[in-house]
Amino acid sequence: MSKQQIESLIQTALQSLKASLNLPEPMPKLVIEAPKDKQHGDFATNIALVLAKQVGQNPRQVAEALIQVLPASPLISKTEIAGPGFINFFLAPHAFSQVVPEILTLKTQYGLSKNNQGKSILLEFVSSNPTGPLHVGHGRHAAFGAVVGNLLEAVGYEVYREYYVNDAGRQMDIVAVSVWLRYLELEGDQLTFPANGYQGSYVIDVARQLQEKWGPEFCRPVADLFHDLPPDEPQGGDKEVYIDALVIRAKELLKHRYKDVFDFALKLLVADMRNDLEEFGVVYDRWFAESELTTTDKVDKTIELLRKGGQVYERDGALWFRSTDFDDEKDRVLVRANGQRTYFANDVAYHLSKFERGFNTAIGIFGADHHGYVPRMKAAMKACGIDPARLEYLIVQFVTLYRSGKQVQMSTRGGSFVPLRELRAEVGNDAARFFYVMRKFEQHVDFDLDLAKSHSSDNPVYYVQYAHARICSVFRQLSERGMSYNESQGLGQLLLLKEERESGLLAALARYPEVIRTAAEHYEPYFVTHYLRELATDFHAYYNSCQFLVEDENLRQARLALAMATRQVLANGLGLLGVSTPESM
Repeated sequence: MSKQQIESLIQTALQSLKASLNLPEPMPKLVIEAPKDKQHGDFATNIALVLAKQVGQNPRQVAEALIQVLPASPLISKTEIAGPGFINFFLAPHAFSQVVPEILTLKTQYGLSKNNQGKSILLEFVSSNPTGPLHVGHGRHAAFGAVVGNLLEAVGYEVYREYYVNDAGRQMDIVAVSVWLRYLELEGDQLTFPANGYQGSYVIDVARQLQEKWGPEFCRPVADLFHDLPPDEPQGGDKEVYIDALVIRAKELLKHRYKDVFDFALKLLVADMRNDLEEFGVVYDRWFAESELTTTDKVDKTIELLRKGGQVYERDGALWFRSTDFDDEKDRVLVRANGQRTYFANDVAYHLSKFERGFNTAIGIFGADHHGYVPRMKAAMKACGIDPARLEYLIVQFVTLYRSGKQVQMSTRGGSFVPLRELRAEVGNDAARFFYVMRKFEQHVDFDLDLAKSHSSDNPVYYVQYAHARICSVFRQLSERGMSYNESQGLGQLLLLKEERESGLLAALARYPEVIRTAAEHYEPYFVTHYLRELATDFHAYYNSCQFLVEDENLRQARLALAMATRQVLANGLGLLGVSTPESM
């Protein structure tokens, strides 16, 4: 019997009491929990205490009235009132055994629901600038976003996964110039690399491929490139001013060929990120390029929409959005005094396009450094006529790697980041994905590399996968002994499962659908990882205390059916996390 079945019985009872108790409308949220102490029953609710004050009666009186009209169920052995007015439900011995045939019938569909069918969500995550390889921080965003998408689909939403490629901003110009400078060095030129250029060795890799494809076509006199530029750091200059001047000079010297360098670097870097993510099991429905906005009139139309609503004004030659009218801390620039549109203006157009494309809700998964981004974008959507509640942001915290208890830096690329590829190569995709989503997204993750690689019960992903592999080994042993599994016989003998470990495992299996609903509702994959660890603990304890391949055939088949159901739920949960289910370990 599930929590939802208990809830249905209570809701029926409340409807029966609606008139006599003058119950409020709407009714308060019904909370049903599984008590930690089994002496308090299998389920309990505080609804009588919640309603008592509203109807002007003693909580125990309200609880008594509810119990009197509660529909009878053969799955409930008794109910009792505890403490100030809690209602405890004690289930019949066979109540949880119903879950086994349900699991074995539904298989991969067990735990899924269609509660949100017809509702669509655009899920944007990672969206790192294509300025270099993905690092371990992006890896958490990727794993988290992928699992959130799976959870939302599991409860009926239509989910569209999108990566927003910032390919039209200043940073990409800096990348293109950095690649070109390394290309010139490969062609034999001597130069001083700018302080604000991209330093990673991946830039040299791209430059080398540029050289292999185009040869010396992009060579220009270095003296012309650096002539009369402002000073760089640390020569007493401003590195930001210097790099901007260098970008302008590169465009002047390369003319139309600058775009060839730019596009070549962009294509390689985006392809590298896409490949990295796909190898990590993260696939998108669309890679939406910022240039799709900047090369059309979409941004201008968005600004015009804000202008018509009276939400823009001019100051100091720039065009501003009245963001403070919508509870933002300050107004935001849409168009600079030099006529260039800001990244913010492009982003407003991009977010507006999400709703223009028909999605009910847009969810963005961003890093901790984007906290201030939320109010300004919600303000912009409200100004554009979109309910800001339809735009949700999940702010994911940072990741720190540890080895032997000490913070480590694994990178061999010469940049200041730890590439996601290095992490995956060291611990594997399974451990990376599981460890990334073991904590609430607003909590920091301390990633223990030694633990992630260990083959021990302390390693949570190994522990869960080992439970699945152990069940597979039971069925291999069954075959080796010349015996077979008879599912229909096993399902007919489930009442023989009377051991305490068996009852606990059955109760755990029955909780799975509720765990998925809760995880999806809160956008929290850690509910699933926590549940799987508990389920694995229950199974390992059962495995160590009870024989499966007993002489009594009826009991053997019943236990095998329970094991098969457990294996299915482990596989379903790990599948949502994007983690494999090995049959031997």
